[in-house]
Amino acid sequence: MAAAGGEPSTTNVSDELFQNFYTEVKQIEKRDSVLTSKQQIERLLRPGSSYFNLNPFEVLQIDPEATDDELKKRFRALSILVHPDKNQDDQVRAQKAFEAVDKAYKLLLEPEQRKRALDVIHAGQEYVEHHVKEKKKQLKKDGKLLDIEEDDPEMFKQAVYKQTMKLFAELEIKRKEREAKDMHERKRAREEEIETAEKAKREREWQKNFEETRDGRVDSWRTFQAKGKKTKEKKNRSFLKPPKVKMEQRE
Repeated sequence: MAAAGGEPSTTNVSDELFQNFYTEVKQIEKRDSVLTSKQQIERLLRPGSSYFNLNPFEVLQIDPEATDDELKKRFRALSILVHPDKNQDDQVRAQKAFEAVDKAYKLLLEPEQRKRALDVIHAGQEYVEHHVKEKKKQLKKDGKLLDIEEDDPEMFKQAVYKQTMKLFAELEIKRKEREAKDMHERKRAREEEIETAEKAKREREWQKNFEETRDGRVDSWRTFQAKGKKTKEKKNRSFLKPPKVKMEQRE
């Protein structure tokens, strides 16, 4: 099912896209922990960014347990890198990247929103940990070696990253569905309100017209009755003529 606004559902956000995005970003981060302005804009606007950027910690490239001071410093450094004024040759894309950074920062400034984001990250990690246990349990049952790719810390981190992105995407799709439903209900309620108002207006106009024409209708009725009475009297007189006198017969 497609999400509101034409966004693809989580089932269409392929594992390969997550894999490539994660690998490329981490390779760039290893090469340059700060990244250049161009690299940051590319990271924030690459295909799938509408879902990748749902995780505010990933947008700002900051640890979920970072302090408020660390968050503020990171926002300042990153916002300067992608600011349109610093990227005169790519202002339109820089503006979009800056807006993504600004949105993530403002979200994390709100305690409730920050807690929700942390809950999603923790849920993603718990899911992967449970998945790893189930995989090893099955391997043990099959009499096979318990070695799995998630034993590698980097692969485990990647699995958590992918699962977290999917959870953020699912929540966003649900939010858009609720928003679309609420909008539809508000529209329906508004249409009913307009229809009720128009109906009341028609009834008022009918009542007004009825009152304004009442005297005319009464006069017409009285005239009709009077004519009917005269006609009836005339008919009655015609039926009450005296009988003709018969001539007496001679004896």
